[in-house]
Amino acid sequence: MKFFDKMEQKLGRFAIPNLTLYIVVLYVGGFILQMTNPGFYLLKLSLNMERIFAGEVWRLFTFVIFPPTTQILWFLLELFIIYNLGNTLERMWGRFYYNLYIFLGLFSLVLASLLAYLIGGWVLLLTPGNLYMTLLLAFAMTLPDMQFLLYFIIPVKAKYLAIFYVALMVYQFVRGSWGTRIEILASFANALIFFLLIRNPARRVQQTFRKRAFDQRVRAAQQQAQKMRPFGRGHHVCAVCGRSSEDDPNLEFRYCSKCAGGREYCMEHLYTHVHVE
Repeated sequence: MKFFDKMEQKLGRFAIPNLTLYIVVLYVGGFILQMTNPGFYLLKLSLNMERIFAGEVWRLFTFVIFPPTTQILWFLLELFIIYNLGNTLERMWGRFYYNLYIFLGLFSLVLASLLAYLIGGWVLLLTPGNLYMTLLLAFAMTLPDMQFLLYFIIPVKAKYLAIFYVALMVYQFVRGSWGTRIEILASFANALIFFLLIRNPARRVQQTFRKRAFDQRVRAAQQQAQKMRPFGRGHHVCAVCGRSSEDDPNLEFRYCSKCAGGREYCMEHLYTHVHVE
């Protein structure tokens, strides 16, 4: 949307560079806190709207440090995933849009907790664990065919990992409590809003990668055509009629990116030939 492009021009300089690094540092701090003093986060730092209305407004910011797990190996693995996905998205989308995605998600958690307290009187201690894992969903919706190495061995496309993750969240949504459901909806709100209403950076990335893939296919076709060109013939040869640039210097030739083997055609047969696969 042009509105967000204008916002990027005006506010882009205020976007936080390397935001994912700060997220990882906060996670590490939260992990150490949970290991050394497990009850402190719940008592003093969690997103407890009842305590926030009592004056503990710092909780609106400190709730983000809650680690996704306290199992050291899984914690390190999740940090690795978050760091790599976050940095990649920041490079592809740009600093402003990546900041917007993260802070929109955090705002959704605060808003959900606030509405639950004001409407239903519920004190929901929402955490950003699912929010940060929606980075995988954002990556898959930007570059669905990009491959990951699952467990550093098995190649899997991003879209399939995202489908599995969404299916897991749907299962937890169905089987979980209302608190769990609200947390899942709030965590995914940023992805829904971002890709339904904004989408500009993701669309630009997709167009760039499609253009790059097309250029690679054309270059490969040209290289293959060089190898298949018959000895002693002209520089260009039509794969249909056999005429070459030596037969008529005025003939124009083009490569067909849809044909296997990098075949080239004169202008008379470029749009009328049968594609060879």
